[in-house]
Amino acid sequence: MTMKRQDVKNTTNDEEQQLVKKQKVVETSSCPYLDTVNRQVLDFDFEKCCSVSLSNLNVYACLVCGKYFQGRGHKSHAYTHSLEAGHHVFINLRSEKVYCLPDGYEIIDPSLDDIRGVLNPRFNTDLVLQLDKNPQWSRAIDGSQYYLPGIVGINNIKETDFVNVVIQSLMRVTPFRNFFLIPENYKDCKSILVHRFGELTRKIWHAKNFKGHVSPHEFLQAVMKASSLRFRIGVQSDPVEFMSWLLNTFNADLKSNSRIRNNNIVHHCFQGELEVVKDGADASRMPFLMLGLDLPAPPLCNDMIPQVSLFNIFKKFDGETVMEVARVRYRVTRLPRYLILHMRRFTKNDFFVEKNPTIVNFPLKNLELKDYIPLPTSNKYDLVANIVHNGKPGDGSYRVFVQCKSEEVWYEMQDLHVAETLPEMVGVSEAYMQIYEKQQ
Repeated sequence: MTMKRQDVKNTTNDEEQQLVKKQKVVETSSCPYLDTVNRQVLDFDFEKCCSVSLSNLNVYACLVCGKYFQGRGHKSHAYTHSLEAGHHVFINLRSEKVYCLPDGYEIIDPSLDDIRGVLNPRFNTDLVLQLDKNPQWSRAIDGSQYYLPGIVGINNIKETDFVNVVIQSLMRVTPFRNFFLIPENYKDCKSILVHRFGELTRKIWHAKNFKGHVSPHEFLQAVMKASSLRFRIGVQSDPVEFMSWLLNTFNADLKSNSRIRNNNIVHHCFQGELEVVKDGADASRMPFLMLGLDLPAPPLCNDMIPQVSLFNIFKKFDGETVMEVARVRYRVTRLPRYLILHMRRFTKNDFFVEKNPTIVNFPLKNLELKDYIPLPTSNKYDLVANIVHNGKPGDGSYRVFVQCKSEEVWYEMQDLHVAETLPEMVGVSEAYMQIYEKQQ
């Protein structure tokens, strides 16, 4: 006779409580199984669900094989695994406590702290402030590769490169990154998306990871849920649309928290102000998080690559140029600390999507906008991230060039591929979206 699911759950919970009451604590010398812990198979990037029941409640990771199991009481999946496989060391993925099964005692040992650090990386203010000052190369636990914290590959689960390039770009926005590195900044926020992005940020910048790359699996699960499957695994999407949605969602989620409402990190980093003047109407002002730049139509002759200066297409926002379509003039009245630009390369009609191959010439340093936007003070910007689209529309991929501030070196990143590159290679790419940082 089989037990009902609810009865099994209640039995497991009762046994768990009894186990806690009888729990005993032993030191390292009393536990003979610590040498069976295999750090090379541990991967805490994936969704924390039991590999048997698929439940996300009270989940433990086997530190011998890396699999996830629910519970540790009698008849629980972790308990059964310890008997069948002879694996005895388990860590609770929420409390980070380590237990020996089937005996049930807690293991107190400082040698396990590195595993806790990989499971839940921790940063303090002093450590965060040192990230961009001194390069700290680290080595994967199997010795196969060296990596620089913050410059690590991100796994492409399935056509998720549009997410990866946005994540890598946002990691270059220093105050935005610093905000998410310290969970206390958003501990009262109820948004799962915010917390998952914070966890991913801490893993990217953790200096003692067991491997030189991370997987955004849990973050993508939160993205799919929050966007109602607008962005999902297995379907290629536009990084400009994803960036816009992500920042606006962060903005709304953080605004709902009264403690951080008046110090919204999205507004602090990215929000500028635009004046819009329509023919025969009064001027109105509106905030913006990014600016879209129109590229000139490509020539009919295909034997040449068209080029245009960034300053020429920026005249759209000088307050004098009239846009022909809607007879509207735009003028930037306030620039943000981090300026996000995107080039409108793709045009859609009823039949197909067309890509504009025009190369935009832009400076990597000292982008001066005062001469092109009527502002009272000088505003110089330096490029920190440049997203590029390769291939045909609808059948291409995305990569990103990012600057490592601690080394003042440029890196080309495409999913797991990370390689140092020359600054000249950044300027000859088909730029699609860029992030500029205002000089302080």
